[in-house]
Amino acid sequence: MWWFWFFAGPALLLAFLSLRGERKRAAYVAEKLAEPPPASLPPATVIVPVKGLDAGLRENLAALAAQDYPNYELIVVAHAAADIPAGILPSGVRVVLAHAEEPGTGEKVLNLRTAVRFARRESQLFAFADSDGLVSPAWLRALAAPLHAALADRVGASTGYRWFAPVPPDFWSLMRSVWDAVIAGTFGPGGNAFAWGGSMAIRRETFQDVRVSDFWRDTVSDDYALSDAVRRAGLQIVFAPGAMAVSTGGTTARAFLKWARRQLTITRVYRPWLWWIALAAHVFYCGGMAAAVAASIGGSRGAEWVLLAQLSPGMLKGANRATLAKAELPAWQDWFKRHAWVHTLWVPLATWIWLIVLLASACGNRIEWRGRRYRLQRPASRVAGD
Repeated sequence: MWWFWFFAGPALLLAFLSLRGERKRAAYVAEKLAEPPPASLPPATVIVPVKGLDAGLRENLAALAAQDYPNYELIVVAHAAADIPAGILPSGVRVVLAHAEEPGTGEKVLNLRTAVRFARRESQLFAFADSDGLVSPAWLRALAAPLHAALADRVGASTGYRWFAPVPPDFWSLMRSVWDAVIAGTFGPGGNAFAWGGSMAIRRETFQDVRVSDFWRDTVSDDYALSDAVRRAGLQIVFAPGAMAVSTGGTTARAFLKWARRQLTITRVYRPWLWWIALAAHVFYCGGMAAAVAASIGGSRGAEWVLLAQLSPGMLKGANRATLAKAELPAWQDWFKRHAWVHTLWVPLATWIWLIVLLASACGNRIEWRGRRYRLQRPASRVAGD
């Protein structure tokens, strides 16, 4: 039975250790959602790159143009005019066309690097959004709050995250929601490992001081590069629960697995330690499940209890992720009432999909993103010290 405990023992330990911090995360989310916005908010520039027609694009841009924020501008940036579908731009938006080409640097990164140069002089805050995310009217206020001048000496950037709420729902679209929610569950109090590019903000002064534009060279990942710049400067990345974005589009099995592999390939190249931790954990999680099922089939009643003990913490975490997301996204209460249960019951299956995608992302450094192919390579200047 050594093989059983080789997998089941670490799997049980990891499962119960994973529950640490869930109460603190829940308390943090409740506290931040209840906080009033700062008395004064800095003038801001919101930048959103566009590349073709995403699900709900018109509504997503309209939400970014209707923020409950006293002084901000919205810039839509694209590589070329043909990348912006006709009739989707809200009134008052500024359009920047990058027309930039640079080997080794992703098109989105080039677009963002160009857009910040065109931000109005009075803006003291840069906020970044994705075109496939729908945000609340309070999104920009939530991102700006942690960057208030009183905290600026230790906070480098703020971040929200994404929640997939597919409409209409189907199996693979809901599975993507469960799979991606695991990452949402890593954000909480204190410093966070990275800022997510679809909902992040940084003070202009900090952006310049930590040389984000330099880090946005020879990279495909805008958010990992910005996070590197902030963390190298000894600053924290703070999670803003009120800055969650919702993606309503659906997916197919092939599209989901291709997208998930791309995400984890990017992580393996730009955040190898995160990738290795995830791989090791999922080898033991899935190995423990398989060992317990095999032992149960062989007649071991104890193995059934071991399997239950292993699965329960992960399912509880899934339920907690959905509960917190429901609080962070009050406009989506009806969706959570209908579909939050999948974030509990589908967690074991999502764990196996995590392992499959991690193994699929273990080899190769070429990805396709928005119709372009890239060869991922970490800039040599950023390898040392990671």
